[in-house]
Amino acid sequence: MPDHSVIATREDYLSAVDAIAGGTGPVAVDAERASGFRYSQRAYLIQVFRRGAGTFLFDPPAVGRFDELNAAIADDEWVLHAATQDLTCLREVGLDPHTIFDTELAARLLGMPRVGLGTVVEELLGVHLAKEHSAADWSTRPLPEPWLVYAALDVELLPDLRDAIAGLLEEAGKTGYARQEFADELARDLKPVRAEPWRRLSGIHSIRGLRNLAAARELWLSRDEFARESDTAPGRLIPDASLTAAAKAFPESKRALAALREFNGRASRTEIDRWWDAIERARTTKDLPVLRGNGDTLPPPRAWGDRNPEADARLKAARAALGELSEELAIPVENLLTPETLRRVAWAPPAEPDPEAIGSALAEWGARPWQIEATTQLISQAFVDAHQTDVEPDEADS
Repeated sequence: MPDHSVIATREDYLSAVDAIAGGTGPVAVDAERASGFRYSQRAYLIQVFRRGAGTFLFDPPAVGRFDELNAAIADDEWVLHAATQDLTCLREVGLDPHTIFDTELAARLLGMPRVGLGTVVEELLGVHLAKEHSAADWSTRPLPEPWLVYAALDVELLPDLRDAIAGLLEEAGKTGYARQEFADELARDLKPVRAEPWRRLSGIHSIRGLRNLAAARELWLSRDEFARESDTAPGRLIPDASLTAAAKAFPESKRALAALREFNGRASRTEIDRWWDAIERARTTKDLPVLRGNGDTLPPPRAWGDRNPEADARLKAARAALGELSEELAIPVENLLTPETLRRVAWAPPAEPDPEAIGSALAEWGARPWQIEATTQLISQAFVDAHQTDVEPDEADS
């Protein structure tokens, strides 16, 4: 029976590093967090598998930094599934690959309709992979044996899955696409700093009035501070809906806040002073938020027809063209070119929307070379066609 014990001492960790360094081929890596339970997104279990070495389950809080392991394998290819979910927490402990193979992203490029690890493994390897512990609280100690078995299987099949997918990419002529996408994942800033993160509060768009909006801001900031201090997921303290309800009601007293039925959650009454202080700050602050966040956020596409009809026509024409190309290449349209990139270029296109200028604009918004090569001509032609459609009625009237 495989050993699923957790490595939690420096001595055992260093012994594992030597074993992994002596293995062959790519290194399969996965990490388990406690999202939904903890405030931090740190890794609470890191799994590593390599042929010729075996499977290793590490306890990151106990081990600390993984610099020795990184030095041993950083130049080898790492296989991950949905790498953007794990790279940040891996880098926090010193694990930073130079080359990756993301089986989830590769499956998208192959046009697979479902790209979860269990589904892809079953389809390509014929192995049923149970995923019943994926949303578990991995900060639990000790970790139950069934969870450890689940965690080990997540990495033990990755090298075989990588080889199967690599073969399909080669057959489809998409190996180059995948390499560029993997490199982009590694180079991307996965922890963007938002100027006003409180605006992510669910339901905030239903709040009217600057004082009410200030209340939403102060309540969100208070909850975030408390969540960080207690390392608890914010929603487990008080759900977003409760903060929104309190901001809308804008109660006149602490008693009224406590009596608000919609204001619930396990910390809603035990920390009532904290929430009331937030309401009081909103009532007296001179730093009122604006109704819309700062920045260069584009209006939603549904509003383009009224606000920028020409851009609306360009966007619709380009979307239609890319939709056809998506089917032809069997690549989801959002992987062919991100919707945000297309919207940016459609809203403010180059003065002359020829293919070269469109390609430069796409590159400025982060499109990869293969995406530019595949879409530039289509987008350029779509913009020209949209312009001609707009002009023809005017010419007919003259």
